[in-house]
Amino acid sequence: MDEKVTAVFCAVDEGDTKNISRIVKEALGAGYSAEEIMNSAMMPAMEAVGEKFHRNEYFVSDMLLSAKTMKKGIAVLKPYLGGSADDSPGNVIIGTVSGDLHDIGKDIVAAMLRASGFNVLDLGVDVSGDEFVEAAEKNRDVDIVAVSALLTATLPAMKKIVSELNAVKERRKFKIMVGGAPVTEKFAASIKADAYSEDAPEAVKAARRLMQELKEERRAGAD
Repeated sequence: MDEKVTAVFCAVDEGDTKNISRIVKEALGAGYSAEEIMNSAMMPAMEAVGEKFHRNEYFVSDMLLSAKTMKKGIAVLKPYLGGSADDSPGNVIIGTVSGDLHDIGKDIVAAMLRASGFNVLDLGVDVSGDEFVEAAEKNRDVDIVAVSALLTATLPAMKKIVSELNAVKERRKFKIMVGGAPVTEKFAASIKADAYSEDAPEAVKAARRLMQELKEERRAGAD
């Protein structure tokens, strides 16, 4: 990577919120396009942060700081990105299941998704099935509904919510992703969720996979 691109990468990786705006502007001034800065520096940096988290080299606070840094960088790039704000990777609705008031895991996932360019509608905590369904039906451009739970006691609520989402008339238009401390891949499959993620970095990867699946399904449906 060139020095300017490397500087952007390092700023996001290290959570340099103070200097990221200046560093991104310098990269733009050096002739790099917004797309190049995003794809060659910012996105790889967030992936590196996720890998370091998995190796226990970074903590939750480090991930949040990097996500905040990238968000500031994206704000600088936005006027230079081709197309419109609708060109994000996808639109996500996220919330913690009814009966669960914990928000830290959900907040981290939301922050990481936003840092990766996704539009995120956060419904908060203690969200009922009706509220998830209403949000999915009201926001017709939704691509992914992410359901979080931290307590084992709320897994039945997650199962009920996913069942209600699966019954939505326009169900084929979006994917369902679940996660949280008590959730397993086996449980996710048993309740007919489309994807499972064990933590925030994996949630971003899962969201990208789901978006690719949606694009292929929509392309096939248009033929």
